[in-house]
Parts: sequence; structure tokens; C-alpha cells
Amino acid sequence: METAKKFLQMILETIVDNPEAVQIEAKSDEMGVFLSVRVAPEDMGKVIGKQGKTAEAIRELLRVIGFRAHAKVSFKLEEPPGRE
Repeated sequence: METAKKFLQMILETIVDNPEAVQIEAKSDEMGVFLSVRVAPEDMGKVIGKQGKTAEAIRELLRVIGFRAHAKVSFKLEEPPGRE
């Protein structure tokens, strides 16, 4: 599901201050497509948004893309190394 990955890359690069730090790893299986996202630590708050609203909006858009392709698409924002 390259479309979902490209779409997510475009959205995240627009939101964050350090677009070169955006990394997306895609994994596909019989359940659907899972996108693992890493951004610069200072950009985590921008991707999550107030009360998680931005991340939830991104998830909803990915669900629409997945629905059109008959696949479940989800993403997870990975914690930066060293954060607890």
C-alpha cells in the first residue's frame, strides 16, 4: 500500500519543522498495512496534537485510503530513543 505511505509522508512533512527527520516503515500482512512513524523529538507534539486530535485525524484519513483499497491501514508514532 504505497499510496498510504506516500500520503502519510506528505502530511507529516507538512506538519513538522524537521521534514528530513520523518521516517516511515511499512509492514503488510493478512490483517492490513501497519505504518510505523518516527519524527524528531521536538516534532512529536505537533504530530499528536492537542488531546491527540491531529493523530486521530491522520488515522481517519488513512482509514479512508484503506477502505478504498479494501485493506486496513493503521499507524503508530514511535517514541524517540531515550524518552520515558
